[in-house]
Order: sequence, then structure tokens, then C-alpha cells
Amino acid sequence: MRHPTIHLNGTAAEVLYNLHCEAYDALRRALSALEAASPNGRDFYPQGSHAIGEAMNEHGARVSRLLSVMRELDELRESIADAREERFKAS
Repeated sequence: MRHPTIHLNGTAAEVLYNLHCEAYDALRRALSALEAASPNGRDFYPQGSHAIGEAMNEHGARVSRLLSVMRELDELRESIADAREERFKAS
């Protein structure tokens, strides 16, 4: 994954860090909402015994995709924080 370079002509490290924190927090709220919307067997049994399993698998895949993006954002935040710290030590 490509990480931003913190430099004088770019976006300030603090701004980049905060933007990534806001995006992470939004995904955390989305994950909570998604978990609340997990499939309920009562909504699927008319479709047959296999339907709830399929719905749960699909739901799990959605959750996994959000978690994957959250991990990437966390990695980016850590990289930005490290770069910010290095710039602070250098000055």
C-alpha cells in the first residue's frame, strides 16, 4: 500500500492524520450499523433452510470488507504518526 510522504509542500501531517482518523471513525460507525443489520433467520426461512446460511455468509463478507479497509486506514494513520514524529525529532 502506498503511504503519503510528509513534506513542506504537501498536506500537513496533523491534517492527514485527522482525516484518516475521521474516516476510520466513520467506518467504525458503519460497522456497528452493519452488525445491527445482520440477517435474522425469521426473515429467510420461507426461502428454504439454505437461505439463512447464504445470507450470513454474504453478511460476513461485507463485514470483512469493512474491517479490511479499517486495517488499511489504521496502517496509514500509524505511518503518518511515525512520519510526524520523525519530522518533530529532526526539527
